[in-house]
Amino acid sequence: MSEDAQVGTQQARRDAPIGGQAVLEGVMMRGVSTWAVAVRKPTPEQLHEGEGHLDPTEPALGEIEVVSEPLVSWIKRHRLLRLPLVRGVVALGESLKIGFKALGISANAQVEEQDEEIGGATWVGTVVVSVVVAVGLFFILPVALANFMKGWLPGSIVFVLVEKVIRISIFLLYLWLISRMRDLQRVFQYHGAEHKTISCYEAGLPLKPENAQRFSRLHPRCGTSFLLIVMVVAIVVFAPIGTPAWYWLFASRVIGIPLVAGLAFELIKLFGRKRDKRWAQILMWPGMQLQKLTTREPDLSQLAVAIAALEAVLAVENPEQASEEDRVGMEVVA
Repeated sequence: MSEDAQVGTQQARRDAPIGGQAVLEGVMMRGVSTWAVAVRKPTPEQLHEGEGHLDPTEPALGEIEVVSEPLVSWIKRHRLLRLPLVRGVVALGESLKIGFKALGISANAQVEEQDEEIGGATWVGTVVVSVVVAVGLFFILPVALANFMKGWLPGSIVFVLVEKVIRISIFLLYLWLISRMRDLQRVFQYHGAEHKTISCYEAGLPLKPENAQRFSRLHPRCGTSFLLIVMVVAIVVFAPIGTPAWYWLFASRVIGIPLVAGLAFELIKLFGRKRDKRWAQILMWPGMQLQKLTTREPDLSQLAVAIAALEAVLAVENPEQASEEDRVGMEVVA
C-alpha cells in the first residue's frame, strides 16, 4: 500500500483563493488581502546545543510564532496588469517577493541572537542569484547544448524537440537531486502540510491536524506542477522560432520567459478550477506525480503550524467572499 493510501488520499473538489509556501520549520499562507507565516521556533536548549542555530535536519520543539502582514496586490494598481498573460507574470513576481520575505522570517526564527539575523540585502542578493541560476539552468543551458548538436540534426523541428528533451531532463534531474538532500526533508514535510491544510479548508472541514492529515499531500496548484507546465509550454512558444543564429536563440529564450510563465499561469489556474473534470485530471497527472519528489508526509505538529498560518489569514478575511477582481491577483500555486 502506498504512503498516500496509508495516510491520506482525499482531494478537495473545489478551488479556494488560498495559496502558500513551505519555509524553514514553517508555512506561509496567502489570501487575497493578507499573508501570514507561521514558524515553530527551537527551544533555548536546542539553540544552545546547535551553537546558536537549529540544525535543518532536526525538528524545532518550541512554540509557534506567527507573523501576519496586509497585502494589496500589484494587479489591482492598473487595469493593464489584470490582462490575461500579463497578470500571470505580475502575480508570479509578487509571489516571489512575498515568498523570499517569508523565508527570511523563518530563517531568522531559527537563530539565537538578533544580531545574527539575515539582513534584507542578503535576501535581495539571494533572489537575484536564484533567478539568474534558474534562467541559466532551465533556459540557456538546454538551448546551448542543442545548438552544439545542431549540425547533426536534420531540421528545425528535431532541433526544438531535442532542446525540449534536454530541458525537461535537466528539470527532472534537478528535482530528483534536491529530493535526496537531507537538509530539505523537513521543508518537504512542511510542503506536504501546506497542501493538506489548504485541501482541508477547500473541503470545508474544521481546521484540525487530524482532519488535514486525511488529505493527500499532493495539490493541483502546486509550484512543482507549475514548473512542469512551464517546460511543456516552452515547446509551443519556442517551436515557431526554428533555428536562427545562436545569439538569437539565446535572446529568444530569455525574452520568451514572461510569455511562457504567463501561459503556464493561466493553465494551472484553469486546472485548479476544473480539478473535478476527467480531462483536467489526466493533464494534471504528470505534475501531481512529480510532487512526490518535493513533498513528504507531515506529522501532526507540522500540520498545526500550517493551520496556524492559515488561521491568521482567516482571522482577517474570508477568501470565499472575495470578488472576481480580488481573485485575479490571487496566488495561483500552493
